[in-house]
Amino acid sequence: MKFQITDIEFDFSSDDATWGDVDPDYQKEITEETIGQLWDADDEEDLVEEITCATGWCIRSIDYRIILS
Repeated sequence: MKFQITDIEFDFSSDDATWGDVDPDYQKEITEETIGQLWDADDEEDLVEEITCATGWCIRSIDYRIILS
């Protein structure tokens, strides 16, 4: 199935003291690059896994629409 992301919130918090705070401009860039993008996935769980692997960040919340062929 194809999914188009309409809204997403990443978990940019880190328990790792070496990372520190994540730059707000970087957070905005990653979020904006993901919104509107089309993703191939089997279901919502697979979609979350695909985005997490591609961006390197866990997802707090996600909204999407399914694109029918």
